[in-house]
Amino acid sequence: MPTPTPTPTPTPTPNPPAPGPDILAAFEAAKGFMPVGEGLALYAAAVEAGRLGLPLLEVGTYCGRSTILLAGAAREAGVTALTVDHHRGSEEQQPGWEYHDPETVDPELGVMDTLPAFRRTLHRAGLEDHVVALVGRSPKVAALWNSPLALVFIDGGHTDEHATADYEGWAPHVAEGGLLVIHDVFPDPVDEFTGQAPYRVYLRALASGAFTELPATDSLRVLRRTGDGI
Repeated sequence: MPTPTPTPTPTPTPNPPAPGPDILAAFEAAKGFMPVGEGLALYAAAVEAGRLGLPLLEVGTYCGRSTILLAGAAREAGVTALTVDHHRGSEEQQPGWEYHDPETVDPELGVMDTLPAFRRTLHRAGLEDHVVALVGRSPKVAALWNSPLALVFIDGGHTDEHATADYEGWAPHVAEGGLLVIHDVFPDPVDEFTGQAPYRVYLRALASGAFTELPATDSLRVLRRTGDGI
């Protein structure tokens, strides 16, 4: 099968739903890496997907910055936001790497533990009742999952091994009409260590015929399930 040549359209949907000032302020105050523009696009996608009446799930919690947006959308829709992470940090967040934050290291164990920061983030935002945290390795959690999801947001590890496992584990659970959202999609090979693995997963989703692309926002790609398979 030939490799598709995607041409994402950055034009936003007219008048997309936006988070309230409380959600936006909590998002901006939370530790994390997602820019505001991409966050607004994620929120709009989550609101749309929430109309299916099914849970919204993200892979890659970190300290809960994007979780706030999914939780806000879930609250509006009367559904639950699920977030999956082992909370030991991805590859680029380990000591000695660019995205390492010493504040996320457990002082007793000497290893990363972002779970306490995540719980503080949700508590401060008043969103604890709208989120279920699934603490564990994404493939292991996915192997136990057997329910449809309105949205799957892939924002975990950036190696081919981890990005592919997240896609293969969770994309099959996206319901008909639901959304698959992939973060840090960078087509330029210079971004091999930050966005090439998510880019390859994105290409695979397009090539599968199971997903139709919607307008993109910077490195955030949104695809709707319109067919079977992954």
